[in-house]
Amino acid sequence: MDFSNLKKEDNEIYNLIEAEKDRQMEGLELIASENIVSKAVLEALGSYPVNKYSEGYPAKRYYKGNEVIDKIENIAISRLKKLFNAPYANVQPNSGSTANAAAYFAFLNYGDKIMAMNLNHGGHLTHGHKVNFSGKSYNFVQYGVDQTTQLIDYDALFELARKERPKLIVSGYTAYPRAVDFKKFRTICDEIGAICMADISHIAGLIAGGEHENPVPYFDVVSTTTHKTLRGPRSAVLMCKQEFGEKIDKAIFPGLQGGPHEHVIAAKAVAFKEALQPEFKNYASQIVKNAKALAKYLQDYNYKLVSGGTDTHLILVDVRANGISGIEAETVLEKAGIYCNKNTIPFETFSPWDPSGIRIGTAALTTRGMKENDMLFVAEQIHLALQNKNDEIKLKEIKEKVNLFCNQFKFY
Repeated sequence: MDFSNLKKEDNEIYNLIEAEKDRQMEGLELIASENIVSKAVLEALGSYPVNKYSEGYPAKRYYKGNEVIDKIENIAISRLKKLFNAPYANVQPNSGSTANAAAYFAFLNYGDKIMAMNLNHGGHLTHGHKVNFSGKSYNFVQYGVDQTTQLIDYDALFELARKERPKLIVSGYTAYPRAVDFKKFRTICDEIGAICMADISHIAGLIAGGEHENPVPYFDVVSTTTHKTLRGPRSAVLMCKQEFGEKIDKAIFPGLQGGPHEHVIAAKAVAFKEALQPEFKNYASQIVKNAKALAKYLQDYNYKLVSGGTDTHLILVDVRANGISGIEAETVLEKAGIYCNKNTIPFETFSPWDPSGIRIGTAALTTRGMKENDMLFVAEQIHLALQNKNDEIKLKEIKEKVNLFCNQFKFY
């Protein structure tokens, strides 16, 4: 990337941006919601459409001069629809939270009942947490996982749905490491007359790559971020049945947003094209292979995994079972150049700020070219760091070893 003008005009910010690039390249990025975009996506993000206001939709804007912008947005829509076999698509949401808010806004009135997974069991803040707009605006009924298996109990979920009769049911999660049976959600929604919604933000890339079931063609509405496993810019989209397209469009604009970020939409279009290439299927497959390998190696070190493993890019580790809290584990690992996040586990008995688990993912490592055998090194360094949590010298040595390892997998 050519940052010569930035370096000249604002050397302080330039140096910090370069430092962040170095941090990403020198460490093991295991945060499950993060990935590394291509240089083409980066270039689109820093391009001329950033200058343009384009409130409205293609061929129906509130400002003139959008003939080129319309073409960019239409290409993004077309590629997204092809990628997920979507009947209708809106590429304007600026974030996953906005996309979820728009889906609720399109179909519900404030105070209506929604059913979604409890945050501690793997749901998202926008799936009804009391501190979030969703929990404040709608009446959420929360389901969870079975206490023994830590898997979704679909029979219990369906029984709850029949009892509560929500107007909308959300499937899709932020910390659930197993495949979702979307067809079962469609069945219960049909039975009780509920809107059937999926939030596939974490597994969108796995769906696009053919590794997981695609709910888009037969669900009423599907939201997803465009980063994470989809490996695009930090943004979001909505897909829905054709008959709900106008509702979704009006919920985004003028309901929740003004002018869309067309430079980001251009970057989404680039990412969608990348995901449509045959090699993306290999990438999605490798993400899952790496996650399964990393899960096995961690289990070999006697770490307890929620649900006993993973079907996705994501692994949830109950580190408190090994005598360390989630916040302590993420802090120790950061000192070793290994980045993850603390996370609650199902039936958590501690605070979300000091939970029992850590959440790790393999999307970014896979983008950098790592394979299953490399996950042995990753697991070993995680274990060594946690075993030497109070030894600053040892943690520094581990970080140096991690840096040398990561130098083999430079992406930028």
